Amino acid sequence: MEFFNDILSILKTIQFRDIVDIMAISLIIFGLVRLVRETRAAQLLKGVIVLVIIYLLSSLFGLVMLSSLLRMVFESVIVIMVIIFQPEIRKALEQMGRNHNYTKIFKFLTKRGRSVEWEKSVKKSIVDAADTAVLFSRSKTGALLVFERETKLSDIASTGTIVDAETSVALFGNIFFNKAPLHDGASIIRDGKLYAAGCILPLTDNKNVDPNLGTRHRAALGMSEQSDAIILVVSEETGFISLAINGTLLRDFNREDLILKLEKFLIDDYVNEAEIEKAEKIEKHELPFVRSSKRKESEDDE
Repeated sequence: MEFFNDILSILKTIQFRDIVDIMAISLIIFGLVRLVRETRAAQLLKGVIVLVIIYLLSSLFGLVMLSSLLRMVFESVIVIMVIIFQPEIRKALEQMGRNHNYTKIFKFLTKRGRSVEWEKSVKKSIVDAADTAVLFSRSKTGALLVFERETKLSDIASTGTIVDAETSVALFGNIFFNKAPLHDGASIIRDGKLYAAGCILPLTDNKNVDPNLGTRHRAALGMSEQSDAIILVVSEETGFISLAINGTLLRDFNREDLILKLEKFLIDDYVNEAEIEKAEKIEKHELPFVRSSKRKESEDDE
């Protein structure tokens, strides 16, 4: 009975801010578990736990040198953890920054009105890209076009050549011509203009991607995972036209569907994650995570 009285006395001292504090800590722990689960960080975390167990045993059995060494390591544990888990932490922060629920307030405060000229320029770049994709699909010419959105891609653009020119089918044709010096890289379209060409994109780390996908498609998926950009891909092997959005590949577009999809994601500022997920569920195109025996997207990106 005294035990329950002690519990009741403790509960009476709990205030609303204590509940908020506990919920915040719980969410942080939950986020950390999700961060390390099914990633390389999970294996590293197991190694850290082993070191903690060794430290406890060395302290218990009086191993002074070993326990002192491990204590020195644990004193710098925060810096060490940041260095070890840098890729996972960066990915989590990027996902948080791209989350519509977090960014809509910043968009409301910082968003500048987009002019009619901007919309016309973006629409023209979309039509030029769609016309180019159709031509490339017929001739089986590989292409990789990155449409920049909220996340700026200046670091990616710096790996290529700055162009900053009006888009056109002729310009895209010259860039992605098989013998052209910039045809192997990706072209970045910013605010309706061709900003850079010959850029190197990061490859996806997703192990569940269809193994038949080539380097060009893996680069498109990797770029869509690390930013909110929309990436247009034309397969050099099959001529299929695809879009990479949020780590998902939507495939086999025709000109009209491609224009509608690009206008939806590039011009409509209120498209959020829920709408993208809904579009993926009703999408009839194949996804990269489902292996297909009737379509082979293997390509030679040399």
